[in-house]
Amino acid sequence: MKKVITANHAVSHAVRLARVEVIAAYPITPQTSVVEELSEMCGRGDLDATFIHSEAEHSAMSAAIGASMTGVRAFTATSSQGLAHMCEMLHWAAGSRLPVVMAEVNRSLAPPWTIYTDQQDSLSQRDTGWMQFYCRDNQEVLDTTILCFKIAERVGLPAMLVLDAFVLSHTSEAVEIPDQGLVDGFLPGRKAEFKLDPHEPHAYGGMMNVDCWMESRWHLQNAMEAAVGIVEEEAAAWEKLVGRRLRPLLPYRMEDAEAAIVCAGTAAWTATLAVDILREKGLKVGSIGIWMFRPFPVDQFRRMTGGLEKLIVVDRSCSYGHGGIFAQEARSVLYDVDDKPEIIGVIAGLGGREITAEGLANEVENIIREGGDGLIRWMDVKVK
Repeated sequence: MKKVITANHAVSHAVRLARVEVIAAYPITPQTSVVEELSEMCGRGDLDATFIHSEAEHSAMSAAIGASMTGVRAFTATSSQGLAHMCEMLHWAAGSRLPVVMAEVNRSLAPPWTIYTDQQDSLSQRDTGWMQFYCRDNQEVLDTTILCFKIAERVGLPAMLVLDAFVLSHTSEAVEIPDQGLVDGFLPGRKAEFKLDPHEPHAYGGMMNVDCWMESRWHLQNAMEAAVGIVEEEAAAWEKLVGRRLRPLLPYRMEDAEAAIVCAGTAAWTATLAVDILREKGLKVGSIGIWMFRPFPVDQFRRMTGGLEKLIVVDRSCSYGHGGIFAQEARSVLYDVDDKPEIIGVIAGLGGREITAEGLANEVENIIREGGDGLIRWMDVKVK
């Protein structure tokens, strides 16, 4: 079935198809319509789930963690300040190895106050132990939500699917919604190896001494590394069912590229249009969309960028005092590669400022013709 829906409602339909058993929710623009729709689904009887309206985001994540500890499938959603508020509990979910899934609608962090998009909020949580997936369109949002549950439950790690505020969250597109039976076959009910059960008591999160705490983090890192192969395996299985393939990295016209644009979210689609503009000018440019950011697909990134002369990494975030976060990631991954490209970081689109194909193409053309300019270039900044 195809429906014209927003990305937020694409999340809601995917959660319904995943037969989530507990939803913990607190409203925050521009995420609110995700949980509003789920609330209505529960009220209508379309989804047999316990819906918990918590008093804040910290409590929403706490409730999702508690539910997941009992062995059920748990979900929540948030944005911006709400994600920052639940930061403590993100560490608890990952450290407890719980497959909680969360939709995170990218919104700039205040102050000044804003409701518009950039990726500062989710990327500020990159070191919490959550897997992170960045979506380009509404169909990818639905597919990624379902995949997140499957992957998270296989590796025992929480997963965050990330989508741009308003550009996706409140914009309607045609989305193919698979049959419930198809999803049930791909994503059977959760079978937790360890869970809280009054008939078989266990404890979670207790005091751990120095002789074993570090090992728990070693296991978490190993799970992240193992997730790379599992993501590719499950994405391939999903493609066989629905004909749509998601990959950790999404290349476009990279076969003969001498330079490439790297970005995530809706800007990754914009980059493909910029590539077409640049190709018409005779410049051999391709693009790489980042779908999976954590764990980072190191080997694939090295293979895909090998032989390039320039890598233009576009960030909708800034690690203040250093530069763009994706640009840092690229430099880290390629630091010991002999034929690594020149890496130029471009910060653009903060606070919802539009990244146009023409503007991005112009920025990239200037970089190619004139060379890079230090660690950071700011695109379309109106300063005197």
